[in-house]
Amino acid sequence: MEFSRAKKALNDLTVDKFQKKIYLNGKSRIPYRILMPKDIQAKKYPLVITFHNSTRIGNDNENQLEPLARIWLRENIYSNFNCFVIAPQFNERSSNYQQENDGVLTATPSDDAREILKLIEEIERTYPVDKNKIYLVGYSMGASTAQNILNINPEKFAALVSIAGVPDLSNLKKLKNKKIWLIHGKKDIENPYIGSTELYARLGNNKNLVFTTFNTLEHNNIIIPYLLSDEIPKWLFKTSRYLK
Repeated sequence: MEFSRAKKALNDLTVDKFQKKIYLNGKSRIPYRILMPKDIQAKKYPLVITFHNSTRIGNDNENQLEPLARIWLRENIYSNFNCFVIAPQFNERSSNYQQENDGVLTATPSDDAREILKLIEEIERTYPVDKNKIYLVGYSMGASTAQNILNINPEKFAALVSIAGVPDLSNLKKLKNKKIWLIHGKKDIENPYIGSTELYARLGNNKNLVFTTFNTLEHNNIIIPYLLSDEIPKWLFKTSRYLK
């Protein structure tokens, strides 16, 4: 019931404020939506990139606006957390999984996922983005993709929220001071909970790392606690790239 209520509240929101755009670079063609800050003025604004799960793969430039993207349209968040929000859509998996020798799944980025870094540079050239406040948010495959991109260029981003993701363990030395919030359900068998526990253990000396566990939630309902609250925007906006 709680999930249905939250989902309906977000699905009832009009998405017209998310403008349709297409990123083109060589063979890469990535549809994306961009939400402008409310009452934009002559100053710089944070940038949030939100990544969709695997059920939203396609090229209609519509389906990627899943609940984590739509929370930014809620009036209290749209008014109180002025920022740019980008929601790219991938036409194939943006993060691919493989099993390591210890049995833990790990994630590697697709070529189009790597292109997101160039898309961000394009956005920075076009709009007044605060380069010290660029944030990554994702659920499921999108969480894995967000981790992939953080691992490729850790210095670019101020913070990451990863919900039910498969971890990227490729560049952990560079993540030792990064602001990271891992969220996972113990009953998740699709992207196993052990992946987040492994990442948390390996980054155990990172004082900016938060790990939130929900004992009774599984893969498909893990985002419920955050859909109708401002916890994610509030947590993100507390930090900038060089704030430890």
